[in-house]
Amino acid sequence: MTRRSATELYILFYKPYAVLSQFTSPDKRLCLKDFGPFPKGVYPAGRLDYDSEGLLLLTNDSVVNHRLTDPKFEHEKTYLVQVEGAPTNDAIESLRSGVPIQGTKTLPAEVRLLEHAPSLPPRPVPIRERKKIPTSWLEIRLREGRNRQVRRMTAAAGFPTLRLVRIRIANLEARSLKPGEHRKLTGAEVTALKKTV
Repeated sequence: MTRRSATELYILFYKPYAVLSQFTSPDKRLCLKDFGPFPKGVYPAGRLDYDSEGLLLLTNDSVVNHRLTDPKFEHEKTYLVQVEGAPTNDAIESLRSGVPIQGTKTLPAEVRLLEHAPSLPPRPVPIRERKKIPTSWLEIRLREGRNRQVRRMTAAAGFPTLRLVRIRIANLEARSLKPGEHRKLTGAEVTALKKTV
């Protein structure tokens, strides 16, 4: 059985756009160490792509880290996704039921089309916009975490992702965090997280 650290640490970080989800950067791109200092021994429980934004959990609790990142545990993660075009009901239903990416169908997901653009911090690099093609926002809740999964899913449905923001990991939400900020989890959040995983 995996041993827990004597002092368990849980930090929620709002990863900005164009930041690596790791503490080192061989090519001098921004990474986690540029937003610390963080305690020694904490590591991201999962990752977000360089061009995605939102929540990362940093922890030294190897059990929680393993359970959040191993696909067999199917823990929920929720994303706000701006896509190019106006998804049809058929496209949304295909995302819900699963689409083939990299030769394997995705697990069923919760997907809803948002009536209005969500209130999010501005991105330092604006998305590309084409005058004759509208954009739409989806909320997508997954129980798996394959490489660039959300982007591959929306592309397979015919609606490429323009902006991707993770707003929830299991029971954890940003609350008042802004891009580049981090906070320790409250005792209640840690208790709920351990029950969830």
